[in-house]
Amino acid sequence: MTPLHQARLFVAGHRGMVGSALVRALERIGVGDIILRSRDELDLLQQDAVHRFMKQTRPDIVIIAAARVGGIWANASYPWEFLYENLVMETNLIGAAHTCDVDRLVFLGSSCIYPKLAPQPLAESSLLSGPLEPTNQAYAIAKISGLKLCEALHHQFGRAYYSMMPTNLYGPNDNFDLYSSHVIPAMMRKFHEALPDQPVTLWGSGTPMREFMHVDDLANAVLFTLDKPVEHTLINAGTGTDLTIKELAELIQSIVGHTGPIVWDSSKPDGTPRKVLDVSRLTSMGWRASIPLEQGLRETYHWFVSHQESFKSVTLE
Repeated sequence: MTPLHQARLFVAGHRGMVGSALVRALERIGVGDIILRSRDELDLLQQDAVHRFMKQTRPDIVIIAAARVGGIWANASYPWEFLYENLVMETNLIGAAHTCDVDRLVFLGSSCIYPKLAPQPLAESSLLSGPLEPTNQAYAIAKISGLKLCEALHHQFGRAYYSMMPTNLYGPNDNFDLYSSHVIPAMMRKFHEALPDQPVTLWGSGTPMREFMHVDDLANAVLFTLDKPVEHTLINAGTGTDLTIKELAELIQSIVGHTGPIVWDSSKPDGTPRKVLDVSRLTSMGWRASIPLEQGLRETYHWFVSHQESFKSVTLE
C-alpha cells in the first residue's frame, strides 16, 4: 500500500465545502500529487469520460466528495435530481476505480442514510432497519447504494474501499443560498441580512435535536482512516453531541449580533426528531473531533462575511 504522503490522490468534488477541506488537509500534510478536475474538465455523470480519466491518471487513492446536496427544501423539491445524479456519479467513480485497480477509495455520504426513528445515537448497525425520513429519502437511497457498492467490492474482491458517513457539516465554502442550503448557513444569512431588531422567521418548531461538525474535522478524520487497514466498510464521523435547533439559532444569532425576535414557522417540516451519531467505531480507532461548535461557527461566519458579495440577495420567509 502506497504511503499517504507519496500517493497520487484524486479528490472528486474539490470545489465543494467537503472537497476543499480535504484539499487543505492534504496540502497541510504534504501530499504533493493531488489530482483535481472541475466540472467543466470532467463531467462525473458521463461514464465513459470518468473511465478514461481514471485510466489516464491512475490514482492510488480516490476520495468521493462530489454530490448533489441541499437542505430540506431542496431535497423535497428535486427528488429526481438528488436520486439520479448522486447514483450516477458514485456508480461511475466507484466502478471506474475498481476497473482501473485503484488501491483505496473513500466514499463520503450522510447521516440521513439511517432510519427516521432508529435508536439514538445512530449506530452503523441501524442501517436498513426501518423507514427513512421522507424529506430526504431520495438522497439517502443514493448514498446507501454507494456504500453498498464499496461494501460489495471489499467483500468480493478485497478492495480497500469503505464509506464514511458524517453528521451535519458546516464551514468555509458552504452553500449560503437560502433556497438550497442547510440549516447553519441559512440561519447565518437570515440573521446577517435582517435589520438588528427585525424579526427573523425560521422553519419548524425549533425542537429537533441535531449534531454538527466542522468540515475540517471531517477532512482530518478521512486522512486518519486512510492510514489504517479497512476493518469496517461503514464508519460514522461526528462529535457525538447534539443540541436543539432553537439552541443553535440562539447561538448563531448571538455570533451575528442580531437582537430581534425569532419566529418559528411550525407549518414547515421539522424533519427527523433527533439525529446524533454513535461515533464509538471511529473513536475506538483513536480519532475525535477537535473544533468546538461556537469556535467553528464564529470562523464560518467570518468566512461568510468576507465572501458575501458572491451571494445573491434574496428574501425567503
